[in-house]
Amino acid sequence: MNESEATSELLRLRREKLAAWRSRGVDPFGHAFPGTQPIEKILEDFTEGREARLAGRLLSIREMGKSIFAHVQDANSKIQVYANVQSVGERFADLKLLDLGDIVGIDGECFRTKTGEKTVRIRSFVLLSKSLRPLPSKWHGLHDVEARYRQRYLDLIMNPEVREVFRKRIRIVREIRRFLEERGFLEVETPMMQPVPGGAAATPFSTFHEALGIPLYLRIAPELYLKRLLVGGFEKIFELNRNFRNEGISRKHNPEFTMLEAYWAYADYSRMAELLESLICHLARTVCGTLRLPSPGGGFPPIDLTPPWPRKRFADCLREATGTDWFALSPGERRKRAGALGVELHPEAEDIDVTRHTFEKLVEARTAGPLFVTHLPTELVPLARQNRDDASVVDVFELIIGGQEIAPGYSELNDPIVQRERLEHQAGQERQKIDEEFLTAIEYGMPPAGGIGMGIDRLTMLMAGKDSIREVILFPLLRPKETL
Repeated sequence: MNESEATSELLRLRREKLAAWRSRGVDPFGHAFPGTQPIEKILEDFTEGREARLAGRLLSIREMGKSIFAHVQDANSKIQVYANVQSVGERFADLKLLDLGDIVGIDGECFRTKTGEKTVRIRSFVLLSKSLRPLPSKWHGLHDVEARYRQRYLDLIMNPEVREVFRKRIRIVREIRRFLEERGFLEVETPMMQPVPGGAAATPFSTFHEALGIPLYLRIAPELYLKRLLVGGFEKIFELNRNFRNEGISRKHNPEFTMLEAYWAYADYSRMAELLESLICHLARTVCGTLRLPSPGGGFPPIDLTPPWPRKRFADCLREATGTDWFALSPGERRKRAGALGVELHPEAEDIDVTRHTFEKLVEARTAGPLFVTHLPTELVPLARQNRDDASVVDVFELIIGGQEIAPGYSELNDPIVQRERLEHQAGQERQKIDEEFLTAIEYGMPPAGGIGMGIDRLTMLMAGKDSIREVILFPLLRPKETL
């Protein structure tokens, strides 16, 4: 019997058991089962003879003559359960109709086996949901990586460590809110569908609103709307937002991702760096219990977040990485030098793209961090304030940890005239991509402000010691199975 035939046979047997339950007058997709105790709590407060009421999924069943041992798992823990003819009477035969994966409700009492294992002796049970498909007998992550992402529900059932990653992500988001709210920041919401995609240089997803008869775009960033709120008088705001960029997929990129953006009126990029450092250290202590995080892979050692974190200018980073004064070179010399150092460049890449890719390849990808890289070229960051002493750079930072950018931070540009010039230069001939409503808003006066944008997915990768963004997104975007 081949694998397909074996699977078909297992499915047939489960359907037969489904019919058997119904023939006994049992609804195999049962009813509510209130009053359950978390298994974790039962184990913590375990006392022999104590009553227990629990519900969960059967992960193992061992029939031993006139007794049955099994393990039941709920959201956080699992426990052994036991039954024999004396404990459940005539319903003992019904236990033999249960399969791995079935969800059951159990009433019983606590006792310890001869080996000392904490166990619940079943007095009564109810089938709450019949599993019509068998659970995978083996679920080796690396061997079934595509299946794990595609069938995340099975991944969560079979791999407790995967559930822990997503609990960690949930705690990270909760603690971000708590941290910022305690410092006077207000959480706001801005549109996810926008008439003009702005706030970043990225390709948007487009849609169309039938009633209004207008094209719309899923947002690539909330920045321009959040700055409207600064104009309106909100001084400390943040948004935990979903962004969408119609671009490639990699271990660091998913087309749909989560960001924190925060703005603080009358602050600057340096103040935002201090805020971000405090926030990430707080998250590490609270969520991970330590400032020393596991290796993010890529040959990096464990990451030590002990503050203060160093700061280094962008030009100095490139000088060290390329062995030359990068910005003293001509555009042609920069391209030639980048190629000699193994940086792959598109033949039509502009000079600023040569600089960006060289930095990403030779500095960002090789920096364990944490490191604040400051004073980036003006052309790279059109929404940031120009440095007072050096017009070629802007007052910004990029926080690098584990070989990837975790968060940029700006002294925000609030000069509407300069802002228009920069956006027009960035848009080139595509004037329709300029958000005129945003420019009108800041002409009314936007206070000087600092801003940060932090990728929640990448931060979770760091905190969980994962080297792929798909490991920290419950349902990452995948190619349709039929096209594989």
